[in-house]
Amino acid sequence: MDIADILETAMILSFGISWPLSLIRSWRSRTARGKSIGFCVLVFFGYICGITGKTISHNFNMAYCFYWLNLFMVGGDIILWFRNRKLDRKEDRKD
Repeated sequence: MDIADILETAMILSFGISWPLSLIRSWRSRTARGKSIGFCVLVFFGYICGITGKTISHNFNMAYCFYWLNLFMVGGDIILWFRNRKLDRKEDRKD
């Protein structure tokens, strides 16, 4: 593992730290308000591109594993956004 791989893994880890916090916030808040689905989809696409690039180049290092982990967490956050939007609409109909 060279320094570039170590730095890439550190970058992916630092991004990855925020996703569990975002998932917890989405789960607890039960609202999609204040969450940008466009941003989440763009990040999801970025992780797909990273995974694809690693796969094409056969560069399966630690960062590759964290790309997958982050992709699943962002995917979970996207799923929660749809759940929360449904809850928001239900709440709006009550008013």
